[in-house]
Amino acid sequence: MRARLRLLRAGVDAVGGTYVRGVIVQDTSAPQRGRRAGTGPAKPTKSAEATQVVRDDSHRLSTAADGKVTVVEFLDFECEACGAAYPGVEKLRAEYGDKITYVVRYFPIASHPNAFNAAHAAEAAARQGKFEDMYVKLFDNQAAWGHTEQSRAPVFEQYASELGLDMTKFKADVAGPEVAERVKSDAADGTALGVQGTPTFFVNGEKYTEQPTYEALKATIDNALAP
Repeated sequence: MRARLRLLRAGVDAVGGTYVRGVIVQDTSAPQRGRRAGTGPAKPTKSAEATQVVRDDSHRLSTAADGKVTVVEFLDFECEACGAAYPGVEKLRAEYGDKITYVVRYFPIASHPNAFNAAHAAEAAARQGKFEDMYVKLFDNQAAWGHTEQSRAPVFEQYASELGLDMTKFKADVAGPEVAERVKSDAADGTALGVQGTPTFFVNGEKYTEQPTYEALKATIDNALAP
């Protein structure tokens, strides 16, 4: 329990190794972020290649007309730290709207039994124009489906049905190679960019190193929006 609390205080869920199904690993040796939130705007690390941070097919929850500020989140739908950051992220999205471009990318963690199932469900929903709706469903209900060894695929099918998706297509896409490759591609980009846990944010192509709180993210966004 102490290990789990330490991980959550760090604001990051650690990668447990190669992408295979496994048990929940409570690892206190996971990388942690830098200074605590509330100590001023984040100071991102060295700029990463923009072509890796955002792809043409990356999922945008909002798009800024001026393209001045782009926030990218590598996430795992089963990650408790991502779930903890989610309300703040939604508050920021509501506050800034199309003043910023907000991009979501997949980075499922090996130690989370249903992380890949959830990512595949989100990507299958995206292929019917419902990525954001599934994104919200998965996080709003994370406590109900997360962190159990039992497959939650039937739960995700229920969510898809509630969203009015074509269930024959949804099931075929979830099981198909294109969806699997799409999720793996995001994760591979994250690894190449130095992502070691979730949530990991990039602001204008630079890795964000603060705690992922509403206040700290807002300060960084405001700083990027400033003339």
